[in-house]
Amino acid sequence: MTQQTLTPQQVYRKQAAGEALGPDGNDVQHRHVLTVLVENSLGALNRVANLFSQRGFNLESVSVGEAKDPQLRRMTLVTTGNDRIIAQVIRQLNALIDTLEVEDVTAYDHIERELCLVQVRCSATERHALTSVVDIFRATVVNITPDSLTFEVTGPPTKINAFIGMMRDYEVLEVARSGRVAMRRELAFEH
Repeated sequence: MTQQTLTPQQVYRKQAAGEALGPDGNDVQHRHVLTVLVENSLGALNRVANLFSQRGFNLESVSVGEAKDPQLRRMTLVTTGNDRIIAQVIRQLNALIDTLEVEDVTAYDHIERELCLVQVRCSATERHALTSVVDIFRATVVNITPDSLTFEVTGPPTKINAFIGMMRDYEVLEVARSGRVAMRRELAFEH
């Protein structure tokens, strides 16, 4: 097998896209948050999800909800790939018939949130210590039984992960995460 010589332009483009320069190198993978506005038609959400599975792209998180217009749905997709692959995904999403708008908000200042419910086993004597930890994360108790507490916490994924990590000191019975939602942040006082 012969070694392919890259021109300076090819090297620049590959480096800018996070791609490997040689066959033994690894692509630089980045997490990307995509927002997709689709028509609320039969099968539209399925076509978006199928696009990822057919091409072997992995989805870390998918959340779907009603948009400002009730005839539309807003999807937030979190995936990983180099810039070239993500650009290809965005082009393919834009080509779908039900898709109205696709945006990669990763490069922009954006707000990203997730909802998580965590059920923890605890005795009556442990409750005070547990609730003091929970207060730090601004979580709320949404259910209480004689031997467990269920908490609701919202925030960026790093906060959710940290909360779950702190709850591991207790016996975690169940965790349910909503998936991420994201929106570009508009700054009123940019200089």
